[in-house]
Amino acid sequence: MKINIAVFASGSGTNAENLIRYFRNNPTGKVKLVVSNKPDALVLKRAENLGVESIVISGKDWQSPEKLIHELKKRKIDIIVLAGFLWLVPEKLIDAYSQRIINIHPALLPKYGGKGMYGDKVHEEVRRNRETTTGITIHFVDKHYDNGKIIAQKTVEINPYIFSAGAIAKKIHELEYRWYPVIVEDIAKKILNERS
Repeated sequence: MKINIAVFASGSGTNAENLIRYFRNNPTGKVKLVVSNKPDALVLKRAENLGVESIVISGKDWQSPEKLIHELKKRKIDIIVLAGFLWLVPEKLIDAYSQRIINIHPALLPKYGGKGMYGDKVHEEVRRNRETTTGITIHFVDKHYDNGKIIAQKTVEINPYIFSAGAIAKKIHELEYRWYPVIVEDIAKKILNERS
């Protein structure tokens, strides 16, 4: 028995594609669904090209997520993985998937987190503050931005006097691609162990 994963993404979907490919022939889990809040998001094309079903969620259905929860349950989704999904997760969805919604943040929380802190905005702040270490934080989602229980953090050394925000982003993407699927797999394994 495999864990069914839904990946939520708002943008180009490179992390989503990486997760889909990682779990393609994985005995622990598979990406069964991609959910986006943007009908023109490149992630939807990536999902289609990789043979993964996708759905687009409206703002109204996000605020009252009963329909979305029904769609997730219908597909027997066990874990929700946020991969560049920018909307705050509604409480009803958090309750339906308690400790089963995972997010990745491109900094070492609690630094550089919260509303409006995503993508290059984070890297610009890291650089502006002359940080010599940054990284990623993988955490469970609660009802506040970037606030849930931390699952894992991975760090990378940087030189803020040489590195641009783009160069920092490249280092962060390397960490994301390497570690996000591995951590999601670890959580999937724990769920399988609980069931056996």
